[in-house]
Amino acid sequence: MVLDNGAFVEAAFDSAIALASAWPSASAIGVDIPIGLPETPDREADREARKFVGERRSSVFPTFPQSVLEAATYDDAKAVCEARGWPKPSIQSFGMRHRILEVAPLALADERIIEVHPEVSFRELVGKPLSPKRTTAGDSERRNALASTGINVPDLPYPQDDVLDAAVAAWSARRYARGEAAAMPEFHASRKGVIWR
Repeated sequence: MVLDNGAFVEAAFDSAIALASAWPSASAIGVDIPIGLPETPDREADREARKFVGERRSSVFPTFPQSVLEAATYDDAKAVCEARGWPKPSIQSFGMRHRILEVAPLALADERIIEVHPEVSFRELVGKPLSPKRTTAGDSERRNALASTGINVPDLPYPQDDVLDAAVAAWSARRYARGEAAAMPEFHASRKGVIWR
């Protein structure tokens, strides 16, 4: 989702590379994809994010090392973890591997790209836990929170929870561009391994 001075401009589903190329003048680009892979599973940023969102903590997947993400199959990834005494990835965590590996070199080359997490961003925006996003109450809470910042999300031909997640990712990117975003973990010195809110 693209914002200009905080107002909705357009939304599109595309690769991170295509979106970054399409908007060379963007000040910041928030992606809901881990940037900075750990040596062992579960980064400090992920642990801090789970604490921050509280009852919505299951939405924050652990981030696994590159050796796990580059495994040819899910069974191979589990075998890598088992051999090292690590917890095994969920099928959802392993399923994100292509996007994680796609974004890694792009984020290294483009300092505008930051990591965000929609539930973390909504928790920051609202100041309290929200209802599950796929409920009527959760949808309403998120739309009202975004509208309070001037982001009015139109009806779009995409899943509504994805649209609202993209909008709040753009909200956090705008905060980052203005120097207002908070790092998780706090006082982290790099863009890698940080979730911004």
